[in-house]
Amino acid sequence: MRRFIGRAWELGVLRGALERIGSGRDAAQPGECILIRGRRRVGKSSLVEEFLRTADVPYVFFTAAGRSAEDELTELAEVVATSTLPDREVFAAEAPSQWSAALRLLAELLPDDRPSVLVIDEVPYLMDRVDAFEGVLQRAWDRLLSRKPVLLLLVGSDLSMMESLNSYQRPFHQRGRELVVGPLTPADLADMLDLEPAVALDAALVTGGLPLICRDWKPGGTLRDFLKVSLGDPTSALLVSAERSLAAEFPPQALGTDVLRAIGSGERTFSNIARSAGGLAHTSLTRAVKVLTDKGIVVGELPISLRPSKERRYRIADPYLRFWLTFLAPHMAEIERMRGDLTLVRIKENWTTWRGRAIEPLVREALARLLPDDQLPAAPVVGGYWTRSNDVEIDLVGADHGPVAKELLFLGSIKWLENERFDDHDLAALQRHRARLTDSPIPLVAVARSGVTASGLDAVYGPTELLAGWSTR
Repeated sequence: MRRFIGRAWELGVLRGALERIGSGRDAAQPGECILIRGRRRVGKSSLVEEFLRTADVPYVFFTAAGRSAEDELTELAEVVATSTLPDREVFAAEAPSQWSAALRLLAELLPDDRPSVLVIDEVPYLMDRVDAFEGVLQRAWDRLLSRKPVLLLLVGSDLSMMESLNSYQRPFHQRGRELVVGPLTPADLADMLDLEPAVALDAALVTGGLPLICRDWKPGGTLRDFLKVSLGDPTSALLVSAERSLAAEFPPQALGTDVLRAIGSGERTFSNIARSAGGLAHTSLTRAVKVLTDKGIVVGELPISLRPSKERRYRIADPYLRFWLTFLAPHMAEIERMRGDLTLVRIKENWTTWRGRAIEPLVREALARLLPDDQLPAAPVVGGYWTRSNDVEIDLVGADHGPVAKELLFLGSIKWLENERFDDHDLAALQRHRARLTDSPIPLVAVARSGVTASGLDAVYGPTELLAGWSTR
C-alpha cells in the first residue's frame, strides 16, 4: 500500500498558498491563513504532515490537547524548541506566560526572507480554554503574523466551532480561507485498495473513508476478510475509532448520545427517535437533535417535491458511524470476549437490508457530482421523496431547488442487490409512484448494483458509473 494517497486537490490548495507567499505578490501583507476543518480521524493532520514533508520550509506544528492555558503554552515551548525555525532557542529563553506574548514572539522568530508554516492543530481546544483566544489570535494576525511570509494553518475537528471562528461578528472573521477535508472517496478506496467499483462502495459504507480504518483492509481483499480480521481484534480501528470520536465530542452525561444511538439503530422520525431514546420530552429531543445537527453528526432531511412537507427524517451523516452504531456498538461485550464470529454472522444476515438504505445518500452524492452527462441534465438538488405512511417512497429525486422545487428533473429507484437486476416490476413500481407525485412525464432513472433488464428507462447507472463521480474534481 502506498504511503499517502488521495488528497491531490487539498495538497494543491496548500501548495498554491505557499507559492503565492513565496512569490512576494503582496509585500505589505504576504501572509495567508487557511482554516482546515473535518471530522475526527478523517486525516487532517496527515494531510498537513504530507504537505510539510514536501514543502522544504521552516515550520512549527503545535497540537493543543485540551489542557489548561498554561500547560498548552508549556507544550508550545517544547514544540518550538524542536522545530525548524531559525533562532528557535529564543522562545525557550523568553518563556512567554501569556498567549498574546507567545504569538508575538513566534512572529518575531518567523523568517522575513522566505516562506514558513505555522500549524495550530485542534484550535477548538484553545478557543474553549484560553480566555479571549479568538481576539488574541486576530490581533496577532493583523499586527504581526500576516506581515511575515507565513502560511498559518488553523486545524480543528469540532465543525461548529471551526465554522464559528470565521463567522460574521467574530474577531477572526474573513481572516482566513476555509478548507474542508472530507473522508477518502470511493474512488480513492478503489485505487488504494485495488477494489472493484461495487466493493469500493461497500468499503466506503463500512469504513466511512477514514484512513486509519482503511489501512487494515488488505489490497484486493473482500469485505468479509476485512470484517473477520477487524472483529477478531478488539483494538482494531474499525471497533475503537467511533467510540473515541464520540467520547471527544460528548461528555458521558450528554443527552445527545442516547438520541444518536436511537437514530443509529434505524429510527428516522422525530416521534420514533423520542420513543427509542427512552421517551424523551419534545423540548429535550429538540435540543439534543440541534446539538447533533450543529456538529454535523446527524442530518435532517425533507422530501423533495413541488409542495411543502413537514415529514422530516434524520440519519447519521457518517456511513462508518452508522455501521458502527448498528452492528458493532450493541455487541462490544461479545467482541471483547473474542466472539467476533457471532457479530460477523449477524452482519451477514442483515447486511443486504442495511446496505439498501445506507447506499442511498452515497448514490445521491455520486449523481450530484456526475451530472450533467449524456443521459440527464445537471441537478442542483438530488434527494428523495416519501410520505408519512411510506405508501409512496422514491429513492431519487433530481430538482432545481429543495426541498420545495419549481421543477422536478428526474425520479429514480435504487436496487442494490448482489444477484437481482432492476426489472420490469421495479420499473412499474417507479411509474406508479411517479403518478402519485406528478402528472408530468418526468424522466425515470434506475441505479442497480447488478444491472438492468427493464426497458423504457431514461437513464441507467451502475457501480462503475457512480464511482466516476469521484474520479475527477
